[in-house]
This record gives sequence, C-alpha cells and structure tokens, in this order.
Amino acid sequence: MMKFTVLTLFPEMFAPVQESILKRAQEHELINIELVNFRDYAVSKHKNVDDVPYGGGAGMVLKPEPLYAAVRDLAPTQGRRRIILLTPQGKVFNQRQAQAWSREDELVFICGHYEGFDERIRCLADEEASLGDFVLTGGELAAMVMIDAVARLIPGVLGESASFEEDSHSNGLLEYPQYTRPPVFEGMEVPEVLLSGHHARIEAWRRKESLRRTFLKRPDLIHNIEFLPGDYPLLRELAENHPEINGERARWEHLKPKPKRNRGK
Repeated sequence: MMKFTVLTLFPEMFAPVQESILKRAQEHELINIELVNFRDYAVSKHKNVDDVPYGGGAGMVLKPEPLYAAVRDLAPTQGRRRIILLTPQGKVFNQRQAQAWSREDELVFICGHYEGFDERIRCLADEEASLGDFVLTGGELAAMVMIDAVARLIPGVLGESASFEEDSHSNGLLEYPQYTRPPVFEGMEVPEVLLSGHHARIEAWRRKESLRRTFLKRPDLIHNIEFLPGDYPLLRELAENHPEINGERARWEHLKPKPKRNRGK
C-alpha cells in the first residue's frame, strides 16, 4: 500500500480525495492518504505558524518550527519516503515524474501558504515541485493534483493497467481520439476503421492520430516521444497532408534509429 502524507493548514480542502477512484482505492487499501495540520505543532499561545519577514516586506512568512516538528513526528516507515516541498520555484510536475514517484512507498507533501516560507524549510525536502509557471494561494490544490496523478499508476487502482498506459503523456504522446455509440451523431460519423474490427488497422490508426495530435497541438513534446520503427512511415504520411508537421520533419527524422552494421570477425 502506498501512503500519501500531506502537511497542510487546511485539511478540510481535501474533500475531493475522498471521492471517486481515490475513495475506492483507499477502501481497498491500495493507498492511504493522511492529512496532518501542522498548526497543531505550533508552540505559541495562539498557535501562530507565520510571522513578518526579516528585512520588511508585504505579507507573512511560514515559520520553520511547526513544520520541522511535524516532519520529525511522522510515523516511521520501513520503505522509501520522499518529502516534496510544493513551491512555484520547484521543477514542473509531469507524467514522467508521476511514474517515478509511484515507485516510492510514501510521498510527503509540504503545502506552503501565505507569502512564502522561511528559507530553512527547504532543508526538510528531498525535492521541490510545482504545477507550472503560475502562483496558487497555497500548495493544497497542487498536492491533490499530484496525488491523483500518482495514485492512478498504483497497480489495481484503475483496475486495468492499459487504462493509464494509453493516457496522454504516458508514452510521450497525446492520446488518440475516442468514440462511443451512436455511430453517427448530428452528422458526425465515427471513423470507419474503428467499426472494422480489424485490430491491426485500429492500432495503426490510433498511433497515427496520437502522432498527429502531438505534432499539431504540442510540438514541444517531440523530444519526449519514444518513437517506434513503424512511426516513421506514419509521420511521412502525415507530413504529406500537414505542412506544419512537414516543417518539423528535420527534427524527427534525425531521431530515427540507425540500422546496425554487420561487422565481420
């Protein structure tokens, strides 16, 4: 069972992790989510967790003492524990990071708040993470997003491994289009190949559509793509119909695996 521990001032914000797939995963003891209010570790009469910054400036800064006490009071673990500080200065979280974290036994998220935190709090963390180049009121929303992204990779949480293996970004590509009944809706038809029952053709179509979507919508992902030998004919076919993809051709052609030379003895 994988454990997620969240150090936060607002545990009541985490109602979403008690719903849907995450709720079932906890009921089946596949994951455990523990919320720790680090205000409980404040020692002052009024349980203050923040103070004015040295040197002046607007806003309040989180004090180090409550968080250090909360981290030191974490239950012992026999496995791998990783402590993550959520901050706009951290490395931007992505699917590859989610996959790496899913191999840990416990993730501890430290949720900042207010204008920032005492610099010495950084020493508690193994790494710093961010959702992107923007600023949130606190780290709680980021923690929920990351927990959801990691938890769905835990075996058994989704029921079928293929459910996440074909997700957007799992293999560097955006996900292919999907359809369900009815076959025609307001004049829009499901692609014929998906109705054919020909599995090889369907897989080739899905791979081509994933490549097309990625190159058209997120060309910045090109260097994260794990190309397969069969992708290059599909890319050339796409390039004939999409000038914008053809313009990227020089960038993906050089990634094509080079044939191995047979060396004589």
